[in-house]
Amino acid sequence: MRENLKAELLFEAHASLGEGCVWDENRHVLWWLDINNGELHRYDPVVHEDDVYAIGQYIGCAVLRENGGMLLGLRDGIAELDLQTQKIEMLINPEADKPNNRFNDGKCDPRGRFIAGTMQIDAQGTSGSLYSYSSDGTVKTLIDGGIGISNGLAWDEDGKTFYYIDTPSMTIRAYDYDLDTGAISRERVVVRIPEGAGSPDGMTIDQDGMLWVAHYGGWAVRRYNPMIGIELGKIDLPCANVTCCTFGGNKLNTLFITTARQGMSKEELKEQPHAGGIFAIDVQTQGYLPHKFAD
Repeated sequence: MRENLKAELLFEAHASLGEGCVWDENRHVLWWLDINNGELHRYDPVVHEDDVYAIGQYIGCAVLRENGGMLLGLRDGIAELDLQTQKIEMLINPEADKPNNRFNDGKCDPRGRFIAGTMQIDAQGTSGSLYSYSSDGTVKTLIDGGIGISNGLAWDEDGKTFYYIDTPSMTIRAYDYDLDTGAISRERVVVRIPEGAGSPDGMTIDQDGMLWVAHYGGWAVRRYNPMIGIELGKIDLPCANVTCCTFGGNKLNTLFITTARQGMSKEELKEQPHAGGIFAIDVQTQGYLPHKFAD
């Protein structure tokens, strides 16, 4: 990847907190979220149409289900969404005793478990945890407390290494991942984010095993080699708050990128008119299709 690529504006979304982008190969659409407005969006990049599902509360993540629906991580816990009826059914809330927390980023592991973490709504403190939810209704706690903002997740090709971001730590951590049990072990730091790069947010992985990380306040998506802990290059954005990225498109070589405009002044919004937009760029590597929740 050559240095300083630039992503192009795909959709002028004006999202408060655009996040959680997921490529849907069956529908050929990009799912994405506006967390603060409690919205799930379905964007068709060919005809440039954006459909909105009003969720009615903070929505931190959404994953595809093998049965065609979606699983959601919300303020009030984990829920399922029927895309035909738009009916939402709450399934479980592992943090019912923490009303000031909400779910943030989440993805499915290679065996179809839903792995999602929490954070305080005001983004202060370290009361967040990381959970694993299975189709039989079992919830396991992978990291019990001590997390500031649970964010990016990715697995390597064989599924035996799990990469994870707790944003305030300014690091990317790796764990050995047991596919049979879903347990994590042997935590280690594989990338330390350099000062001035912005805060690490959403993350995805390419077929070369390299990590692509959205940097909130950093004006960019950066690509890292987790084996040696170095930055390989970056994609510049015309707005500071870059939140999430995922691969999609027919060849899985299009990187879709979400951004945010929350908390920005009128002057900043004038300087960054596309903040909160959805961006895209074709790159010289490919990603993977997202794992789906195993029903």
